Amino acid sequence: MRDVAVLAGVSRQTVSRVLNEHPQIKESTRRRVMDAIAELQYTPNFAARALGTKRSRTIGVLASDSRNYGPSTSIAALEAAARAAGHWVSTAYVDSEDLGSVSAGIAHLRGQAVDGIVVVAPHVRVLEALDELRVDVPVVTLLAGGRGDRSPAVDQVEGARIATRHLVELGHTRIAHLAGPSDWLESSSREHGLDLELAAHGLEPVAVVRGDWSARSGYDAGEALLAHDTTAVFAANDQMALGLMRFVRERGGEVPGSLSLVGFDDIPDAEFFWPPLTTVRQDFDELARRAVAALIERPDGVGGGEGADGADRADAAANRPMLVPELIVRASTARH
Repeated sequence: MRDVAVLAGVSRQTVSRVLNEHPQIKESTRRRVMDAIAELQYTPNFAARALGTKRSRTIGVLASDSRNYGPSTSIAALEAAARAAGHWVSTAYVDSEDLGSVSAGIAHLRGQAVDGIVVVAPHVRVLEALDELRVDVPVVTLLAGGRGDRSPAVDQVEGARIATRHLVELGHTRIAHLAGPSDWLESSSREHGLDLELAAHGLEPVAVVRGDWSARSGYDAGEALLAHDTTAVFAANDQMALGLMRFVRERGGEVPGSLSLVGFDDIPDAEFFWPPLTTVRQDFDELARRAVAALIERPDGVGGGEGADGADRADAAANRPMLVPELIVRASTARH
Protein backbone atom coordinates (compact mmCIF):
# COMPACT_ATOMS: atom_id res chain seq x y z
CA MET A 1 0.00 0.00 0.00
CA ARG A 2 2.94 2.34 0.74
CA ASP A 3 4.33 1.74 -2.76
CA VAL A 4 0.94 2.49 -4.32
CA ALA A 5 0.70 5.73 -2.34
CA VAL A 6 4.18 6.87 -3.48
CA LEU A 7 3.51 6.07 -7.14
CA ALA A 8 0.10 7.77 -7.09
CA GLY A 9 1.37 10.77 -5.15
CA VAL A 10 -1.16 10.38 -2.34
CA SER A 11 -1.20 9.29 1.29
CA ARG A 12 -1.68 5.72 2.45
CA GLN A 13 -4.95 6.86 3.99
CA THR A 14 -6.15 7.96 0.56
CA VAL A 15 -5.25 4.57 -0.92
CA SER A 16 -7.21 2.92 1.88
CA ARG A 17 -10.21 5.13 1.19
CA VAL A 18 -10.13 4.29 -2.51
CA LEU A 19 -10.02 0.57 -1.73
CA ASN A 20 -12.93 0.97 0.67
CA GLU A 21 -14.93 2.96 -1.92
CA HIS A 22 -15.20 6.07 0.20
CA PRO A 23 -17.81 8.35 -1.42
CA GLN A 24 -15.82 11.59 -0.98
CA ILE A 25 -12.78 10.61 -3.06
CA LYS A 26 -12.37 12.67 -6.25
CA GLU A 27 -12.62 10.67 -9.46
CA SER A 28 -9.22 11.91 -10.64
CA THR A 29 -7.62 10.75 -7.39
CA ARG A 30 -9.36 7.41 -7.54
CA ARG A 31 -8.14 6.92 -11.11
CA ARG A 32 -4.51 7.68 -10.15
CA VAL A 33 -4.64 5.20 -7.29
CA MET A 34 -6.25 2.48 -9.44
CA ASP A 35 -3.65 3.03 -12.18
CA ALA A 36 -0.88 2.67 -9.59
CA ILE A 37 -2.48 -0.52 -8.25
CA ALA A 38 -2.61 -1.95 -11.77
CA GLU A 39 1.00 -0.98 -12.56
CA LEU A 40 2.32 -2.49 -9.31
CA GLN A 41 -0.05 -5.48 -9.51
CA TYR A 42 -1.01 -4.79 -5.92
CA THR A 43 -3.45 -7.24 -4.34
CA PRO A 44 -5.05 -6.19 -1.04
CA ASN A 45 -4.66 -8.67 1.82
CA PHE A 46 -8.28 -8.91 2.91
CA ALA A 47 -7.48 -10.94 6.01
CA ALA A 48 -5.04 -8.27 7.23
CA ARG A 49 -7.43 -5.48 6.33
CA ALA A 50 -10.22 -7.21 8.23
CA LEU A 51 -8.14 -7.06 11.41
CA GLY A 52 -7.82 -3.31 11.12
CA THR A 53 -11.19 -2.36 9.63
CA LYS A 54 -13.38 -5.06 11.21
CA ARG A 55 -14.66 -5.71 7.67
CA SER A 56 -13.83 -8.77 5.58
CA ARG A 57 -15.68 -7.59 2.45
CA THR A 58 -17.18 -11.07 2.34
CA ILE A 59 -20.87 -11.86 2.18
CA GLY A 60 -22.11 -15.17 3.55
CA VAL A 61 -24.81 -17.14 1.73
CA LEU A 62 -26.88 -19.68 3.65
CA ALA A 63 -28.53 -21.98 1.12
CA SER A 64 -30.72 -25.05 0.92
CA ASP A 65 -32.31 -26.92 -2.00
CA SER A 66 -29.81 -25.44 -4.40
CA ARG A 67 -30.77 -28.07 -6.99
CA ASN A 68 -33.98 -26.19 -7.79
CA TYR A 69 -33.94 -23.45 -10.40
CA GLY A 70 -34.87 -20.47 -8.22
CA PRO A 71 -32.29 -21.01 -5.46
CA SER A 72 -29.47 -22.08 -7.80
CA THR A 73 -30.03 -19.11 -10.10
CA SER A 74 -30.18 -16.74 -7.13
CA ILE A 75 -26.86 -18.02 -5.73
CA ALA A 76 -25.14 -17.50 -9.08
CA ALA A 77 -26.65 -14.01 -9.33
CA LEU A 78 -25.48 -13.18 -5.81
CA GLU A 79 -21.92 -14.19 -6.70
CA ALA A 80 -21.98 -11.87 -9.71
CA ALA A 81 -23.58 -8.97 -7.82
CA ALA A 82 -21.09 -9.27 -4.95
CA ARG A 83 -18.08 -9.33 -7.29
CA ALA A 84 -19.42 -6.27 -9.14
CA ALA A 85 -19.55 -4.48 -5.78
CA GLY A 86 -15.99 -5.51 -4.86
CA HIS A 87 -16.93 -8.28 -2.44
CA TRP A 88 -16.59 -12.04 -2.20
CA VAL A 89 -19.09 -14.73 -1.28
CA SER A 90 -18.75 -17.67 1.09
CA THR A 91 -21.57 -20.22 0.85
CA ALA A 92 -22.81 -22.78 3.38
CA TYR A 93 -25.34 -25.41 2.27
CA VAL A 94 -27.69 -26.67 4.97
CA ASP A 95 -30.44 -29.22 5.48
CA SER A 96 -33.66 -27.26 5.87
CA GLU A 97 -35.15 -30.10 7.96
CA ASP A 98 -32.41 -29.94 10.58
CA LEU A 99 -32.05 -27.04 13.02
CA GLY A 100 -28.58 -28.29 13.92
CA SER A 101 -27.53 -28.08 10.27
CA VAL A 102 -28.81 -24.51 10.00
CA SER A 103 -26.98 -23.58 13.22
CA ALA A 104 -23.76 -25.20 11.98
CA GLY A 105 -24.06 -23.37 8.65
CA ILE A 106 -24.35 -20.02 10.40
CA ALA A 107 -21.42 -20.88 12.68
CA HIS A 108 -19.33 -21.75 9.62
CA LEU A 109 -20.11 -18.41 7.99
CA ARG A 110 -19.38 -16.52 11.19
CA GLY A 111 -16.07 -18.40 11.33
CA GLN A 112 -15.32 -16.95 7.90
CA ALA A 113 -15.81 -13.48 9.43
CA VAL A 114 -18.56 -12.58 6.99
CA ASP A 115 -19.95 -9.08 7.32
CA GLY A 116 -23.52 -10.12 6.56
CA ILE A 117 -25.59 -13.09 5.41
CA VAL A 118 -28.00 -13.58 2.54
CA VAL A 119 -30.39 -16.46 3.16
CA VAL A 120 -31.39 -18.41 0.04
CA ALA A 121 -33.41 -21.02 1.91
CA PRO A 122 -37.09 -20.45 1.15
CA HIS A 123 -38.49 -22.71 3.85
CA VAL A 124 -40.58 -21.66 6.81
CA ARG A 125 -38.43 -23.85 9.09
CA VAL A 126 -35.16 -22.17 8.12
CA LEU A 127 -36.50 -18.68 8.80
CA GLU A 128 -37.94 -19.83 12.13
CA ALA A 129 -34.52 -21.26 13.01
CA LEU A 130 -32.85 -17.94 12.15
CA ASP A 131 -35.24 -16.12 14.48
CA GLU A 132 -34.43 -18.56 17.28
CA LEU A 133 -30.68 -18.33 16.75
CA ARG A 134 -30.53 -14.51 16.85
CA VAL A 135 -27.72 -14.10 14.35
CA ASP A 136 -25.40 -11.22 15.30
CA VAL A 137 -24.61 -9.98 11.78
CA PRO A 138 -26.94 -8.27 9.29
CA VAL A 139 -29.22 -10.75 7.49
CA VAL A 140 -31.38 -10.41 4.39
CA THR A 141 -33.52 -13.17 2.91
CA LEU A 142 -33.99 -14.00 -0.74
CA LEU A 143 -36.94 -15.94 -2.19
CA ALA A 144 -38.98 -15.40 0.95
CA GLY A 145 -41.65 -13.25 -0.65
CA GLY A 146 -40.94 -10.33 1.68
CA ARG A 147 -40.75 -10.50 5.47
CA GLY A 148 -41.17 -6.87 6.44
CA ASP A 149 -37.41 -6.47 7.08
CA ARG A 150 -34.63 -5.20 4.80
CA SER A 151 -35.00 -8.15 2.47
CA PRO A 152 -35.67 -7.51 -1.22
CA ALA A 153 -38.38 -9.66 -2.75
CA VAL A 154 -40.26 -10.60 -5.88
CA ASP A 155 -44.01 -10.11 -5.48
CA GLN A 156 -44.96 -13.77 -5.68
CA VAL A 157 -48.63 -13.04 -4.97
CA GLU A 158 -48.87 -10.57 -7.84
CA GLY A 159 -47.03 -12.96 -10.14
CA ALA A 160 -49.64 -15.65 -9.44
CA ARG A 161 -52.44 -13.14 -9.94
CA ILE A 162 -51.01 -12.15 -13.33
CA ALA A 163 -50.86 -15.80 -14.42
CA THR A 164 -54.38 -16.53 -13.20
CA ARG A 165 -55.79 -13.33 -14.72
CA HIS A 166 -54.38 -14.38 -18.09
CA LEU A 167 -56.34 -17.63 -17.93
CA VAL A 168 -59.55 -15.90 -16.82
CA GLU A 169 -59.25 -13.34 -19.62
CA LEU A 170 -59.02 -16.24 -22.08
CA GLY A 171 -62.45 -17.38 -20.88
CA HIS A 172 -61.42 -20.16 -18.50
CA THR A 173 -63.54 -20.63 -15.37
CA ARG A 174 -62.56 -24.17 -14.38
CA ILE A 175 -59.00 -23.51 -13.30
CA ALA A 176 -56.91 -25.87 -11.15
CA HIS A 177 -53.64 -25.22 -9.36
CA LEU A 178 -50.55 -27.43 -9.40
CA ALA A 179 -48.99 -26.15 -6.16
CA GLY A 180 -45.50 -26.49 -4.72
CA PRO A 181 -44.60 -27.96 -1.30
CA SER A 182 -46.54 -26.44 1.58
CA ASP A 183 -43.40 -25.48 3.56
CA TRP A 184 -42.00 -23.29 0.76
CA LEU A 185 -42.85 -19.61 1.16
CA GLU A 186 -43.09 -19.05 -2.60
CA SER A 187 -45.53 -21.93 -2.89
CA SER A 188 -47.93 -20.53 -0.31
CA SER A 189 -47.63 -17.02 -1.78
CA ARG A 190 -48.41 -18.22 -5.30
CA GLU A 191 -51.38 -20.24 -4.09
CA HIS A 192 -52.64 -17.18 -2.22
CA GLY A 193 -52.31 -15.08 -5.37
CA LEU A 194 -54.33 -17.61 -7.36
CA ASP A 195 -57.09 -17.58 -4.73
CA LEU A 196 -57.22 -13.78 -4.64
CA GLU A 197 -57.46 -13.41 -8.42
CA LEU A 198 -60.09 -16.13 -8.82
CA ALA A 199 -62.15 -14.61 -5.98
CA ALA A 200 -61.98 -11.22 -7.72
CA HIS A 201 -63.83 -12.86 -10.62
CA GLY A 202 -66.29 -14.81 -8.48
CA LEU A 203 -64.40 -18.07 -8.99
CA GLU A 204 -62.50 -20.64 -6.94
CA PRO A 205 -60.04 -23.36 -7.96
CA VAL A 206 -61.64 -26.61 -9.07
CA ALA A 207 -58.66 -28.49 -7.58
CA VAL A 208 -55.38 -27.86 -5.77
CA VAL A 209 -52.81 -30.66 -6.01
CA ARG A 210 -49.32 -30.40 -4.48
CA GLY A 211 -46.11 -31.44 -6.17
CA ASP A 212 -42.47 -31.23 -5.10
CA TRP A 213 -41.28 -28.91 -7.91
CA SER A 214 -40.16 -31.85 -10.08
CA ALA A 215 -41.49 -32.79 -13.52
CA ARG A 216 -42.30 -36.24 -12.12
CA SER A 217 -44.60 -34.75 -9.49
CA GLY A 218 -46.37 -32.71 -12.17
CA TYR A 219 -46.94 -35.87 -14.17
CA ASP A 220 -48.20 -37.75 -11.11
CA ALA A 221 -50.64 -34.94 -10.28
CA GLY A 222 -52.26 -35.07 -13.72
CA GLU A 223 -55.15 -37.39 -12.97
CA ALA A 224 -56.25 -35.51 -9.85
CA LEU A 225 -55.95 -32.14 -11.61
CA LEU A 226 -58.01 -33.12 -14.63
CA ALA A 227 -60.76 -35.02 -12.79
CA HIS A 228 -62.97 -31.92 -12.52
CA ASP A 229 -63.60 -30.93 -16.16
CA THR A 230 -60.55 -28.68 -15.78
CA THR A 231 -59.81 -26.44 -18.78
CA ALA A 232 -56.74 -24.64 -17.43
CA VAL A 233 -53.98 -25.14 -14.85
CA PHE A 234 -51.65 -22.66 -13.18
CA ALA A 235 -48.50 -24.59 -12.21
CA ALA A 236 -46.32 -23.10 -9.46
CA ASN A 237 -43.17 -23.79 -11.48
CA ASP A 238 -42.16 -24.71 -15.02
CA GLN A 239 -40.78 -28.17 -14.29
CA MET A 240 -44.09 -29.39 -12.87
CA ALA A 241 -45.82 -27.90 -15.90
CA LEU A 242 -43.55 -29.98 -18.13
CA GLY A 243 -44.57 -33.19 -16.35
CA LEU A 244 -48.25 -32.29 -16.66
CA MET A 245 -47.82 -31.66 -20.40
CA ARG A 246 -46.63 -35.23 -20.86
CA PHE A 247 -49.54 -36.61 -18.83
CA VAL A 248 -52.06 -34.72 -20.97
CA ARG A 249 -50.55 -36.05 -24.19
CA GLU A 250 -50.40 -39.63 -22.97
CA ARG A 251 -54.12 -39.43 -22.20
CA GLY A 252 -54.87 -38.30 -25.75
CA GLY A 253 -55.17 -34.59 -25.00
CA GLU A 254 -53.27 -31.58 -26.26
CA VAL A 255 -51.91 -28.39 -24.75
CA PRO A 256 -53.51 -25.91 -25.28
CA GLY A 257 -56.29 -27.65 -27.25
CA SER A 258 -57.75 -29.55 -24.30
CA LEU A 259 -55.87 -27.78 -21.48
CA SER A 260 -54.30 -24.35 -21.19
CA LEU A 261 -51.22 -24.30 -18.97
CA VAL A 262 -49.19 -21.52 -17.31
CA GLY A 263 -45.96 -22.07 -15.38
CA PHE A 264 -43.76 -19.90 -13.16
CA ASP A 265 -40.02 -18.95 -13.30
CA ASP A 266 -39.37 -18.92 -17.08
CA ILE A 267 -36.50 -21.39 -16.88
CA PRO A 268 -34.17 -21.31 -19.92
CA ASP A 269 -35.82 -24.43 -21.37
CA ALA A 270 -39.40 -23.12 -21.11
CA GLU A 271 -39.42 -21.62 -24.60
CA PHE A 272 -38.31 -24.99 -26.01
CA PHE A 273 -41.08 -27.07 -24.42
CA TRP A 274 -43.68 -28.32 -26.88
CA PRO A 275 -45.67 -26.23 -27.03
CA PRO A 276 -43.51 -23.35 -25.75
CA LEU A 277 -44.67 -22.59 -22.23
CA THR A 278 -46.54 -19.47 -21.15
CA THR A 279 -44.98 -18.59 -17.82
CA VAL A 280 -44.08 -15.88 -15.29
CA ARG A 281 -40.54 -14.50 -15.36
CA GLN A 282 -38.65 -13.39 -12.23
CA ASP A 283 -35.66 -11.03 -12.38
CA PHE A 284 -33.16 -12.95 -10.24
CA ASP A 285 -30.26 -10.68 -11.23
CA GLU A 286 -31.97 -7.53 -9.96
CA LEU A 287 -33.10 -9.36 -6.82
CA ALA A 288 -29.48 -10.32 -6.09
CA ARG A 289 -28.24 -6.77 -6.72
CA ARG A 290 -30.79 -5.43 -4.24
CA ALA A 291 -29.81 -8.02 -1.63
CA VAL A 292 -26.13 -7.13 -1.89
CA ALA A 293 -26.95 -3.40 -1.80
CA ALA A 294 -29.13 -3.86 1.28
CA LEU A 295 -26.10 -5.30 3.12
CA ILE A 296 -23.42 -3.00 1.71
CA GLU A 297 -25.28 0.23 2.31
CA ARG A 298 -26.36 -0.33 5.89
CA PRO A 299 -24.24 1.35 8.59
CA ASP A 300 -23.52 -1.93 10.40
CA GLY A 301 -23.11 -4.06 7.29
CA VAL A 302 -20.56 -5.19 4.72
CA GLY A 303 -19.70 -1.82 3.29
CA GLY A 304 -19.36 -0.13 6.64
CA GLY A 305 -21.36 2.91 5.55
CA GLU A 306 -21.12 5.55 8.23
CA GLY A 307 -23.48 8.11 9.67
CA ALA A 308 -26.66 9.48 8.20
CA ASP A 309 -25.54 9.01 4.60
CA GLY A 310 -24.96 5.31 5.12
CA ALA A 311 -28.29 4.91 6.89
CA ASP A 312 -30.10 6.81 4.12
CA ARG A 313 -28.55 4.61 1.45
CA ALA A 314 -29.50 1.52 3.45
CA ASP A 315 -33.08 2.69 3.73
CA ALA A 316 -33.20 3.42 0.01
CA ALA A 317 -31.91 -0.06 -0.82
CA ALA A 318 -34.29 -1.70 1.64
CA ASN A 319 -37.44 0.27 0.87
CA ARG A 320 -37.60 -0.15 -2.89
CA PRO A 321 -40.91 -1.71 -3.94
CA MET A 322 -41.06 -5.45 -4.51
CA LEU A 323 -40.13 -6.60 -8.00
CA VAL A 324 -43.19 -7.41 -10.10
CA PRO A 325 -42.80 -10.53 -12.26
CA GLU A 326 -43.56 -10.45 -15.98
CA LEU A 327 -46.01 -12.68 -17.86
CA ILE A 328 -44.36 -14.30 -20.89
CA VAL A 329 -47.11 -15.42 -23.25
CA ARG A 330 -46.21 -18.32 -25.52
CA ALA A 331 -48.20 -21.15 -27.07
CA SER A 332 -49.42 -23.23 -24.10
CA THR A 333 -52.53 -21.10 -23.47
CA ALA A 334 -55.53 -20.46 -25.71
CA ARG A 335 -59.03 -19.02 -25.56
CA HIS A 336 -61.68 -21.35 -24.17
